[in-house]
Amino acid sequence: MKLRDYINRSFLAGTSVLSRRTHAADLDRFFSLMNPLSTNHELIRIGSEADGGYLIPDDLAGIEALFSPGVDVMSDFESQLATMGIDCFLADYSVEQPPIAHPKFHFEKKFLGLDNDEVFTTLEAWIQRNAAGRGDMLLQMDIEGAEYRVLLDADRATLRKFRILVIEFHELQELWQQRGLDLIESTFHKLLKDFEMVHIHPNNKARIIRRGNVAIPPLLEVTFLRKDRIDSAQRTTTFPHPLDRQNVDNKPDFTLPDCWYRGARLPSTGRAEARPPISKAPISKAAAAQHR
Repeated sequence: MKLRDYINRSFLAGTSVLSRRTHAADLDRFFSLMNPLSTNHELIRIGSEADGGYLIPDDLAGIEALFSPGVDVMSDFESQLATMGIDCFLADYSVEQPPIAHPKFHFEKKFLGLDNDEVFTTLEAWIQRNAAGRGDMLLQMDIEGAEYRVLLDADRATLRKFRILVIEFHELQELWQQRGLDLIESTFHKLLKDFEMVHIHPNNKARIIRRGNVAIPPLLEVTFLRKDRIDSAQRTTTFPHPLDRQNVDNKPDFTLPDCWYRGARLPSTGRAEARPPISKAPISKAAAAQHR
């Protein structure tokens, strides 16, 4: 079976019916990937002071384009980058145009997907039409759960065109189902071959879900930085960041559960067991670039 057929047939929809519950050891393996780093690039906030604003590394010099699939009722993130002279490519089949106009905005009425037709475009084809031969770019993706299939379908060479990735991951409660875990873990594992996580922020639009010692926010905003941009780093163990903001004002806020940055073990007894303390020693550029 081709990868895209597997993704379409076994994507998150319906996993709770078709899939067995995830074993604690499998969750432990997934959470061991969650090691966000503080790097030689300080984090800055781009976009609004609420939903639509994201923390990214202050490493924008030389970024030539932003690709932003999923157009919301606001485009503060894209607008701020456009004022810096960055061309912003937006795509969404569900709207006719972005909420604001800007000479640096270039909009296509298409969904990001696995095919190229009147409704969908692949990430690779979208880039080729608009930014072939350009230097480093930035990807900001909020496409309501389609991020897994798009990222798994994209080849590594395409993803490495981006210096920074800002991705909102959806339906993370499906980590408790084996099929959901398989797809979500595969996505993170692929990204972490060439990128490091540099920030994680839970979106309080959806209430956090707890089972025993595990807490999963259904929505997470995760920022990645390509490994070759990292000269030094140390593990981040304090959340939230001072620049983090509540996504939705009229809903209870919550901090990032520590299993998302401490690599909490989940032994078969169901009790959480802390990993040994993470060293604060700086990580060399060479070590950061190695495959996990």
